[in-house]
Amino acid sequence: MDNETILANARIVLADAVVEGAVGIVGGRIAEILPGRLTGGTDLAGDLLLPGLVELHTDQIEGHHHPRSSVVWNDMAAIQAHDGQIATSGITTVFDAMRVGTDENTRSDAETVARLATALDRAAAEGRLRADHFLHLRCEVSADDVIDGFDLLKDNPRLRLVSLMDHAPGQRQFHDLGKLKAYLADKFGMDDAAFEAFAAARIAQSQKNAAPHRRAIAAECRRRSIALASHDDATLAHVEESIALETLIAEFPTSVAAASASREAGMKVLMGAPNVVRGGSHSGNVSAIELLRAGLLDILSSDYVPFSLIQAVFALAETGAVSLPAATRLAATNPAAAVGLTDRGIIDAGMRADLIRVAHTPGEPPVVRSVWREGRRVA
Repeated sequence: MDNETILANARIVLADAVVEGAVGIVGGRIAEILPGRLTGGTDLAGDLLLPGLVELHTDQIEGHHHPRSSVVWNDMAAIQAHDGQIATSGITTVFDAMRVGTDENTRSDAETVARLATALDRAAAEGRLRADHFLHLRCEVSADDVIDGFDLLKDNPRLRLVSLMDHAPGQRQFHDLGKLKAYLADKFGMDDAAFEAFAAARIAQSQKNAAPHRRAIAAECRRRSIALASHDDATLAHVEESIALETLIAEFPTSVAAASASREAGMKVLMGAPNVVRGGSHSGNVSAIELLRAGLLDILSSDYVPFSLIQAVFALAETGAVSLPAATRLAATNPAAAVGLTDRGIIDAGMRADLIRVAHTPGEPPVVRSVWREGRRVA
């Protein structure tokens, strides 16, 4: 074929098998998969070829933009640093999770998030980005100003996913007040008296705001066909609330009961790859491996460590928890399908040539050697 790129002599991770062969790319799409060894093209020397990973929830752009509590980095430089980290972790499609709804944990207000979203548009137009970027708004529904922040960004064309969060003490992620107290003491030096005042104020704020804000934001998402995710659902009542809002993705359910009820309602269950790599939740909630063994895990997200996504894929395969193709589906095929990106996440003819070359030695983290997005090498 004219203008064809061939990635030859690879172990290709397909939907249900790993095969030796080559992938032909034309016009940014996978044209064909050729079995066996091939002379010519780019020789991958037996390395693995996986579909580019699809990341639905990483808030790392905030860390690059605010590398220290008193430091705000240049918008474009922060975006490029974040993008480089994402791409070299094997992620070719990323949903940048940025928060609206301010409280003491807020790094960026809504105006800053809107400015970063505008800078993402310019970065893409100027060819500065390696990965394909979308916007995921993390809406803290207990906050007084969350609706104002959502309204500022709801018409952004990159916005494809919204999650509804409530971090009020005593429920969801921090249902154990002792763990929350220890977390805040470590992060902010908060003593017992300050914690009691904080907890009382946040609980009152949640009781006032959470329910009406959830309904209002969910209604706008339905109107705009924006995928909706729950966040840290812990109880059957939480899940019933998510069902009523027509939620598609259950992010980080904190119990087996919540994950099971979410799945029964047709939601896709998303858990953190760091949970897999560490062997458990850092908040003391349900283990992702436990959900996997129960058949209740659909999607992995790198969450707070971008490299953890590819790391978790190989950890699951190496330990025999699932096959390499099945682990890859958790990090590529399933997240893409959950948000309607049906043109990526799998190696097959006609799909986008978003591909990653990976070398792996048992017992060691994988090495992402090369990354292609739409057939163009970007890392």
